Amino acid sequence: MTIDLGHHGDTEVGAGLVDLAVNVRREPMPPWLSGPLRASLDDLAAYPDATGATAAVAARHGRDPGEVLLTAGAAQAFVLLAQALRDARRPVVVHPQFTEPEAALRNAGHSVERVLLREEDGFRLDAALVPADADLVFVGNPTNPTSVLHPAGEIAALARPGRVLVVDEAFADTTYRSGVPGEPESLAGRRDLPGLVVLRSLTKTWGLAGLRIGYLLGPADLLPRLAAAQPLWAVSTPALAAATACASPVAVAAEREIAARLAVERDHLVRRLRHVPNLTVAGDPASAFVAVRFPGADKTRVELRERGYAVRRGDTFPGLGPDWLRVAVRDTATTDAFIEVLTALLEERP
Repeated sequence: MTIDLGHHGDTEVGAGLVDLAVNVRREPMPPWLSGPLRASLDDLAAYPDATGATAAVAARHGRDPGEVLLTAGAAQAFVLLAQALRDARRPVVVHPQFTEPEAALRNAGHSVERVLLREEDGFRLDAALVPADADLVFVGNPTNPTSVLHPAGEIAALARPGRVLVVDEAFADTTYRSGVPGEPESLAGRRDLPGLVVLRSLTKTWGLAGLRIGYLLGPADLLPRLAAAQPLWAVSTPALAAATACASPVAVAAEREIAARLAVERDHLVRRLRHVPNLTVAGDPASAFVAVRFPGADKTRVELRERGYAVRRGDTFPGLGPDWLRVAVRDTATTDAFIEVLTALLEERP
């Protein structure tokens, strides 16, 4: 079967549908973010200057500004890596995960090797599965679509001289662990691991998918190669204003509060899903979405649309298949209504 690596959750959504397909939080924008965004519109006559935003992001993660590259969304970062590192001899992508890294690599002419994590292992990472001579490795943490949060130590074990290790932390700000300050298992502040590149996104928690803002954290001697592959003035002035605002202590504290509430809503969704007959929840979900498996999921996705719900198909993720769906975490009332419809559909089956 040919997998459509370019399929994404936004194509599942349509007018009148409850959106459980896109993992973007939709809440009113806080004044500390909306204010700078509106003010930035007065500066559109000037070319964007990323200096201040770069310094703000660097300060947030305890990095040097030379270790930060702002991008037009985290997705652009995958393209920069694929284009700038054309000399990679053995690129490896750990699946199931977001499909854009592999798509970007293939579009740049790379021959891509897949490492498939197994459902029976809870889709947990085993560093020993990655070939020792792989010189460019991509892994998500937490991983889209399985929502599995890998131990930082297991990912760190993949780092070695001569290898670029890319960790997609686009959903790291959605993770929460009681009693743990900050984002559990994040490597964003690690400067000691050779070749480590961490990708981040501001899309998910702050609902900025349309603004296109993300960034790379990595070695100062590598990022200029990536910047050289980037278009001039790639990040707009409003996007830079958002990056600065979202790197502030106020924003970071708000992220932690949102992540704690999300954990409660996610636990509710998982509890309800585990009572649906013949349905299996993947791994131990830790992010803003949950992957589920049950017979005939591809057919049920269409039936759910007919009843007003959009969910993400799973068969476009390498390592999954037509019996998989991804469901976004929403408020408990939305979850309860969805579970009732899903259960009724499955009970109608002969």
